[in-house]
Amino acid sequence: MKLYGYWRSSAAYRVRIVLNLKKLSAEHISVHLVNNGGEQHSETYQQLNPQHLVPTLVDNNEQGEFSLNQSLAIIEYLEEKYPQANVLPTNLEDKAVVRGMAQAIACEIHPLDNLRVLQYLVKEMAVDESQKMKWYAHWIHLGFSALETQLERYAGEYCFGNKVTLADICLIPQVYNAKRFNVPLDAYPNIVRIWENCHQLDAFIQAAPEQQADAS
Repeated sequence: MKLYGYWRSSAAYRVRIVLNLKKLSAEHISVHLVNNGGEQHSETYQQLNPQHLVPTLVDNNEQGEFSLNQSLAIIEYLEEKYPQANVLPTNLEDKAVVRGMAQAIACEIHPLDNLRVLQYLVKEMAVDESQKMKWYAHWIHLGFSALETQLERYAGEYCFGNKVTLADICLIPQVYNAKRFNVPLDAYPNIVRIWENCHQLDAFIQAAPEQQADAS
């Protein structure tokens, strides 16, 4: 397998965690989202991912190589093909709850605070740095407040009980970004506790942005 990603990409971070949890090896290929106007916009990369986003996973089947984009789709693919160290519960209701928490992060919080959105705010909307940070923190707090309430009901050591799930895999990169932008997290004790618990696990430690070969 090949994983095209970027060290600070939250979506690529999620896939790295899953690969580590399942003890799967993949060639990591850097697509720098800033250098040269963003390497994700290159003609070659567009052939793999028309959305101009990372990650892209390239794997093999009977017909040869094929590529997948969107981190949640990639993770579900890996979950079905490599069921060891499963990241989704087997119970139907539990699985739906975990997917809901994961999607609340990946589909509601992350897209509004993603690099291309922040770049658009600055370059096209003439938003200054303080306004950009206010925007960023607003969506983090809105999403984390709702998630913290859910965690009061479902969390154990991790987001759903005492086993790592897709919810944790989505949460940790988002907390990393919140910390990077100095968003206060005091109001979210469950989220902070889960962050600390996940960072006792090698799968999360080795997937961290600063551990990647293209970190700069």
